[in-house]
Amino acid sequence: MKKPAEKTENEPLQGFNRLSENTHRKVLAAGSHVRLSLTLRIAAHYCVQLMRSFLLAVLILALGTGVSVLFEMHEVSGRLAGQAPDLPDAAYSQALIQDTRVSAWRGVAPEAGTAEETLWKQRVKALFREFPARAVWITETPDGPLFLQLNLHTVWRNALFLLAAFVLADIVRMLYFLRHRHRLDKRVLAPIRDMTEMAQTLSAANLSNRLNVAGTKNELKDLAVVINSMLDRIERSYNSQKQFVSDASHELRTPIAVIQGYADMLRRWGKDDPEVLEESLEAISQETHGMKDLVESLLFLARHDKKTLMMEKTSFDALELAREVQREAAMVTPADTFTLDPEEPASLTADRGMVKQVLRILVDNAVKYSPEGSEITLGVRPAGGGCIYLVRDRGIGIPQDELPKIFERFYRADAARHSETGGHGLGLSIARIIVVSHGGKIRVRSKPGEGTTFEIEFPGPSAPAVQPAQQPAPNPRRRLSRKKKKAA
Repeated sequence: MKKPAEKTENEPLQGFNRLSENTHRKVLAAGSHVRLSLTLRIAAHYCVQLMRSFLLAVLILALGTGVSVLFEMHEVSGRLAGQAPDLPDAAYSQALIQDTRVSAWRGVAPEAGTAEETLWKQRVKALFREFPARAVWITETPDGPLFLQLNLHTVWRNALFLLAAFVLADIVRMLYFLRHRHRLDKRVLAPIRDMTEMAQTLSAANLSNRLNVAGTKNELKDLAVVINSMLDRIERSYNSQKQFVSDASHELRTPIAVIQGYADMLRRWGKDDPEVLEESLEAISQETHGMKDLVESLLFLARHDKKTLMMEKTSFDALELAREVQREAAMVTPADTFTLDPEEPASLTADRGMVKQVLRILVDNAVKYSPEGSEITLGVRPAGGGCIYLVRDRGIGIPQDELPKIFERFYRADAARHSETGGHGLGLSIARIIVVSHGGKIRVRSKPGEGTTFEIEFPGPSAPAVQPAQQPAPNPRRRLSRKKKKAA
């Protein structure tokens, strides 16, 4: 029977706890839906800070008052320590005390025992016995204990006057701040509001908008400058991506249109004409290989942009790789002459497939932009722990104002764009990505009408080997087909 009785007795307490928890939860939920203006919240925060500073001022004032009282009693006790009382009952006259708020007299010595502890106990008891009206202090002298009594009415009156002045000053400051909070809104919060409104209107159509930093100062100005810099980077990246998509779509549109045209021609009458059938199949095959090269190049660039491009570094003979590229180029385009100069032994630690792809891209460009029967020179020489590759042609060259742009994606110089060499303008961009990924450098010298020289410097071994990635390589069959078409 005890357990049900205990349960019955605890039910009111449990019910009160549940009510308290539910009330607290509802108050917090209601407060979360109340959204005050930022100005009012800052004003309220400032008022709370004033209240906290006011409480600190009260504490300092109380401590200061107590210390001043102790110093005053110490001064009087030092003056009366060597003098005997001049009034009955061992009391001192005001002529000796020289302070109308203090009265003094001699008393009985403390009881035996630990004198210092007993004296301090008596001091504390006497100090707060008639507090706050009066304060009594006991001082030990050679002639016995000296009792001092200070009337605190004047002390409290002065302290209250000072406290009232603090309260009035804080109230005036809080009212002034609340009344003129629009100044805070104009000087501090207006730039924040402008940033919010501008950020809400940003879209792909108006990425060129920027924050106005003219009216901002200090940290807000730094924030606006940082946001504008971030918007500059976003706009450049967005425009680059948009241009990239536009150029890729344009490059894909042409081969798709050619394939569709030949397919329609075959459907209507070409399949019965052997000559038309052969021409259509050859054209469709060439455009298909071209689209395959373009898609592989785009995938390579996408892996690089996503930071997933990986390399497998191995040590190999750099000169032997150059000879291999020379033999393949001579086989694909026998009309041109390929030489090696300089031809110095060198060792390289890098991704062999990627380095070969760079040489193929540069040799392919040299073939496309040089007259038929030209001499194209490859070179290898050691440099530190790595090597330097050279690819030199005597073709049409590149104007000086276009040299900084040749490594941009889908960029082709005007002379190349209007020629029949084909290409998508991605080769040099891929070559530069591969060289930079190895920590190397690629340099180019060119003069219109005299040719172009590419110099690729690969450093010595410095990075650990990682998993390889499948790399797109230029299609020799496509180059051979175009070379035959150009010769015909």
